[in-house]
Amino acid sequence: MTTEEQTPNTAAADPALLDEPRLVSENGVAARVATISSRVLRDVGFRLVRVKISGANGMTVQIMAERPDGTMTVADCETASMALSPVLDIEEPVPQAYHLEMSSPGIDRPLVRVSDFQRAIGHEVRLETAIMIGDRKRFRGWIEGVEGEGPAAMLKLRRIDARAEEEADVSLPLRDLAEARLVLTEALIRESLKAAKDAEQAPPEEPTEEAPHRGPGRFRRDKPTPLRSAGGPGKPSPSGKPGPRGGSRS
Repeated sequence: MTTEEQTPNTAAADPALLDEPRLVSENGVAARVATISSRVLRDVGFRLVRVKISGANGMTVQIMAERPDGTMTVADCETASMALSPVLDIEEPVPQAYHLEMSSPGIDRPLVRVSDFQRAIGHEVRLETAIMIGDRKRFRGWIEGVEGEGPAAMLKLRRIDARAEEEADVSLPLRDLAEARLVLTEALIRESLKAAKDAEQAPPEEPTEEAPHRGPGRFRRDKPTPLRSAGGPGKPSPSGKPGPRGGSRS
């Protein structure tokens, strides 16, 4: 993707939406990756959804991102990956070799900002709070509305997991959110397909992995790059000139 093709997305992004804070945060290594990713993604017109680290393929670092309107195409994933990869090479927040996976939020997406809940009104959600609310932390139901702004906002939820003696309509403080995700229903799929058709773009695709990241020079295609130990002197350095590599392929 050329610079000219990238510019419209960046220019069209509303700074207020780009800077909307997330309601959830990562810990440990994932938090360090999130700090770096948030800054870099904002510079190219995207915003971070979440960072997730798993033991798949040795170690996989999944970075989920989106435009401020909640969309993310394959080309957007490539743009974001090309911006992130060299910065992650230099700052090395992950102390071992890993696979980088750049992805869109998907249809049954995580909800991490107040605007995510506002766009999802009428849809079913599963969520967990960081503290006990009543006698539970986990809730499932339809989003009926959002009152207030920022961390002080209250989520109006009609529970479908309420027992007979429990109130179905509840208000949950979003500042206490630990995790939330849309439930994949027929209504959600229909709405997503309609939005994709209206925008003349394909529905969200599954994320595609990159080759393992192995420190500076890891984008070289023709030969493997030796692993580097964190802080270890005298390690061999990669030869050749590294070239950028996109994180999502069609």
